Amino acid sequence: MTSPVSLSPAQAAARLAEFTVIDVRAPGEYASGHVPGALNIPLDRLTEAVPALKSAAARSSLLMVCASGVRSTRACDILAAADIEAMTLSGGTSAWEGEGRDLDHPAGARATWPMERQVRLAAGSLVVAGLLAGMRFPAARWISAGVGSGLVFSAVTNTCGMAAALSRLPYNRAPRSATGLDATLHALQS
Repeated sequence: MTSPVSLSPAQAAARLAEFTVIDVRAPGEYASGHVPGALNIPLDRLTEAVPALKSAAARSSLLMVCASGVRSTRACDILAAADIEAMTLSGGTSAWEGEGRDLDHPAGARATWPMERQVRLAAGSLVVAGLLAGMRFPAARWISAGVGSGLVFSAVTNTCGMAAALSRLPYNRAPRSATGLDATLHALQS
């Protein structure tokens, strides 16, 4: 499988009107600010969106976006396996905003920390808890070792099981409403 085409924020901004922009972050992250016009389809729900994305890709190019470019690259790989061409925003919304470009913020949406920050908090807390508990129960140090091993595995494989688990927590999920994923999928097929 070849790497997806990666566009810099400047390249993407110059051609933004040509794209259907899909933000694959968790709904809470999306609410904290997204590329103007982006629709939210969380990465863990992408496979159920394939038919709608195929329809959208027939009308305009797809630009996949996340916080840093890692999840959007994974999304492009998933879509490529379904024979759908998509590009990724290099550096994600972090690079977009870093270049001084505005992000849209949905009215009334609750913002959450970016997933990477949530992972750092959870992993760090588990390491500290394992070390503190290890002072009384030496076997508890294995918690810290397990988290450290998981972080190494995450770096080597460019995946993150902890992020996948955290994305399922209620504050990272989309509210059950007409403006959720079903409405997004309907809009993509129209």
